[in-house]
Amino acid sequence: MSFPISEASPVRFASALPERADVVVIGGGVIGVMTAWFLRERGLSVVLCEKGRIAGEQSGRNWGWVRRQGRDPGELPIMIESLSIWKSLAAELGEGLGFRQTGVLYLAKTEREMADFEAWTEHSRAHQLDTRLLTQGETLAMLKGAAAPWKGALWTASDARAEPWVAVPTLAAVAAEKGVVIREACAVRGVDLAAGRVAGVVTEAGRVACDHVVVAAGAWSRLFLGQHGIRIPQLSVLASVAATEPMPEIFPGNAADDDFAFRRRADGGYSIAPGARHDFFIGRDAFASFGAYLPVLKKDFRSTSFRMAAPGGFPDAWGTPRRWSMDGESPFERQRILNPKPNMRTLSGVQDAFAAAFPSLGRPKLKSAWAGMIDSLPDIVPVVDHAPIPGLTIATGMSGHGFGIGPGMGRVIADMVTGRPAGHDMSRFRLSRFSDGSRLVPGPSL
Repeated sequence: MSFPISEASPVRFASALPERADVVVIGGGVIGVMTAWFLRERGLSVVLCEKGRIAGEQSGRNWGWVRRQGRDPGELPIMIESLSIWKSLAAELGEGLGFRQTGVLYLAKTEREMADFEAWTEHSRAHQLDTRLLTQGETLAMLKGAAAPWKGALWTASDARAEPWVAVPTLAAVAAEKGVVIREACAVRGVDLAAGRVAGVVTEAGRVACDHVVVAAGAWSRLFLGQHGIRIPQLSVLASVAATEPMPEIFPGNAADDDFAFRRRADGGYSIAPGARHDFFIGRDAFASFGAYLPVLKKDFRSTSFRMAAPGGFPDAWGTPRRWSMDGESPFERQRILNPKPNMRTLSGVQDAFAAAFPSLGRPKLKSAWAGMIDSLPDIVPVVDHAPIPGLTIATGMSGHGFGIGPGMGRVIADMVTGRPAGHDMSRFRLSRFSDGSRLVPGPSL
């Protein structure tokens, strides 16, 4: 399979749609795939519809980190469970996931960053993680040939990594073997309602009756839900990533500071990315949600590059319709996969920063570069909650944290759909926080 996954990639999952299922999951990223996986394990009949390709968007384009370190306190218990599931999956499926517990290292250039790292260790101690603060000497000893003036680091040796664009399709294939009906290149145009509750979905290939729908549509969730009168202040940011040619190993795990991040790859190179920078397209939804995003903008303004308009067909493009007929072509069919161009200027800066930090290696040569659209919410944590429409559950806005937490969150969502206890405090992720007057508290930018 070529990377990144695109509309040109062959369709791997083309199951015929049944007339009826217990649950329809919308979205073939890691959240949708793992939700379908656990729903099937609970004995339900499940259909997963993906308008493009499994892992064609952010779930196949992310850094590949599987981390507990730096998580929002509300996410941390689910992420701890998720790492345990990742380990079980790796034991079951072998090398195909690219899963390795090689650790996560956050590098501090300032005393303020060290103070932030130290503050987060309160959460690691509460959950008995192996996280610890490193001195400057300990930090430099971990990174071969490092010359950057880091003050120290935050280190969790048991955190992990995997290969996203391989792992998620592999998990989808196993879910299909377990009985999940997966259909790629099949957009869901809308939810069919009867007496005010879910009665089915209308896809471009026909209607599927069901009692429950899970919307795990990533960057498309706001557009889809808006058609049904559900408003969420979700926006998307562009994140650029590159793969280097094979290089000597300087560190086997994942590391980042504000200038650059890197992860050792299975092919002997590194995935490199800006540590904190991203691009934001100004569209209609951005204007509508400006007030909600003020706190995080004040905190993170300098790391954002603003662009005037999203490419045509993107969820927040000026020309993308907000209403459509379920009898005709929807926006999800017109734009199968978000495949934005990476910001090569930003990536060039990452190459420079990497070379300055590791001068013996020189400037890394890039084998490929890509970008993805990260679905984000104003407080940098997702919505995982039942919608006001009975039978509809929302799981979106993972804010760049979805790959690692996907298996744990999939288990949680499956139990929510089936009426079982989630097993965690889900109040941080409630939909009503955007309408009940609650003060939005951004999660840690770690």
